[in-house]
Amino acid sequence: MKLIIAYIQPEMLNDVKQALLKEDIAKMSVMNALGCGHQMGYTESYRGVVTQVNLLKKVRLEIAVNDEYLPKALDAIITTARSGNIGDGKIFVMDLAQCIRIRTGETGQDAIG
Repeated sequence: MKLIIAYIQPEMLNDVKQALLKEDIAKMSVMNALGCGHQMGYTESYRGVVTQVNLLKKVRLEIAVNDEYLPKALDAIITTARSGNIGDGKIFVMDLAQCIRIRTGETGQDAIG
């Protein structure tokens, strides 16, 4: 079992969700996030005050998958979220020690579904 944490551009979210659905991956958590990386932000002027904006809007996806779904999930995220420009995002993959479905008490791979 793996936990995928992906930071992507907000405008890519619907495309990524559709690509994951095509691979039978529908369960995910989505959160708004702020972050900075190699983009280093940008400067803007508001009422004559120049401000450095270095925390940019991103979307954080958390997806728990069984091992056999990992390559399909990663490929779906990468191919749909990639624009080729700096700031496309990052994906982290971690081992998932345990998963428990609260409603039924199922554990492990059965709980992920």
